[in-house]
Amino acid sequence: MRRGDFPAAWAIAARAMAARDPATRDDPALPYHLRWVWDGRPFDGRDVLVRCYHGLGDTLMFSRFLPLLAGRAARVTVEMQPHLLPLFRGFPGIDRLVPFDVARPLPPQDCDLEIMELSLALRAAPGDAPLPALPVAPAPLPPGTVALCWGAGDWDAGRSVPPAMFAPFCQGPALSLMPGPCALPVLNPQGCPLDILRTAELVAGAALVVTVDTMIAHLAGMLGRPVWLLVKHDPDWRWPVQGTRTPWYPTMRVWRQPAPGDWAAIIDQAAAALPRLQPAEGDAP
Repeated sequence: MRRGDFPAAWAIAARAMAARDPATRDDPALPYHLRWVWDGRPFDGRDVLVRCYHGLGDTLMFSRFLPLLAGRAARVTVEMQPHLLPLFRGFPGIDRLVPFDVARPLPPQDCDLEIMELSLALRAAPGDAPLPALPVAPAPLPPGTVALCWGAGDWDAGRSVPPAMFAPFCQGPALSLMPGPCALPVLNPQGCPLDILRTAELVAGAALVVTVDTMIAHLAGMLGRPVWLLVKHDPDWRWPVQGTRTPWYPTMRVWRQPAPGDWAAIIDQAAAALPRLQPAEGDAP
């Protein structure tokens, strides 16, 4: 997946799926993010339930495959994290959209798939599934506004950057996409509201998004905004270790640490490129 060899990745995943004990499918004894759902059964012409058991960014990333699934299934129900529902009402490929209640998940249908299994099930790479448009109106922001996200939550503390290190990105109008106040010279020192639609509007209105590896990166990529992604020296499987581009998001540029823990180097490099940024609508700087 990291080097873009999707057939090889699917072959590895198919072998792993064949070796699983069917009794452990969607095992309620495991936390949701450790469960596997699809057992390889056919889904053509069937009612399919897509479960979103991972993070918000994972759901955004793999939602591009839903229209392909809808072209083969009889009906597609998506059980999605409630925070994301406002972005996905009317999304192509979804016949029924249901909030995911971790205490009361929907009962199984003819075929259940976890959303991150869609690439394997469909044998579809990112290039096979263009990004559908999200119904988001850009917020009115000053020209050249750079939107910033430096925190990645508790999942992997090594992905986060101390907020003070983002000061070089505040050379012009800047905006925080983080909840809570910060000391940076941004347009919204009290932080970004915990509202996915409002956050998406701010992302859509920004000239550039600079973010660590978290949901904001996927949101900016889904919205087709220029986005600079700062990743660890050994990044997550979905980001490249060679080059600066990713097939998942055409408008994204990946900045990778030159050595483990060295945020200063890539921030210096990215900040040096910032004055040369002359964003045009839909272009990746």
